[in-house]
Amino acid sequence: MFHAKARRFLLSVCCFSVLGGLPFSAASAADAVPAAKLVAQLQGNPADLQVAQAEGRKSSFFCANCHGESGMSRYPEVPNLAGQHPDYLLRQIDAFLSGKRKDEFMEGLMKVLSDRDKAAIALFYAASPVQPVSTPGPRAREGEAYFAKLCARCHREDARGGDTFPRLAGQQREYIRISLTRYLTQSGERFYAPMTAAVTQLGKGNIDAVADYLSGLK
Repeated sequence: MFHAKARRFLLSVCCFSVLGGLPFSAASAADAVPAAKLVAQLQGNPADLQVAQAEGRKSSFFCANCHGESGMSRYPEVPNLAGQHPDYLLRQIDAFLSGKRKDEFMEGLMKVLSDRDKAAIALFYAASPVQPVSTPGPRAREGEAYFAKLCARCHREDARGGDTFPRLAGQQREYIRISLTRYLTQSGERFYAPMTAAVTQLGKGNIDAVADYLSGLK
């Protein structure tokens, strides 16, 4: 993870680069279509979609420092973004902007994005291939049973999520472990009642089993 000074420096570089040196208000004024609507429009035209994904690769250069150039994280405690549903990614961007998800660094980065940037980045990551970050862990078979019982209803049987719930297949093992523990302890932003209930049923001692299973999926 970055130290505070490094994070501030990266943020200042990103703000200038993404906006081309223009004030944020000038960049956002050009947005005529909300990001979610843009995503739907672009998905309906293969040529436009390809252009947008190429834009997304360029616009996400600052994300690559932590999340990797193609959305496969560089750090075990930072989530993969590759293969996530574009609408889910847009929901997370909005959550950082609204303060529902609390991270000053991420909030600052999201503020410099235009709606076109948001849509393009979401589409780029959604199309990025996912490679399992590890081979299935020693408790993977056990974790598969827990996942089917407690998680598959929302995250789907293949663990690839959708527009509302995140993809967990191939996710960073440590990130899964940390996130589930936060739901169990209800620390920080993790106060979503259905997740807390599911992780409570799972129990702290079985979190590693689920992480062993999910991190090895494609």
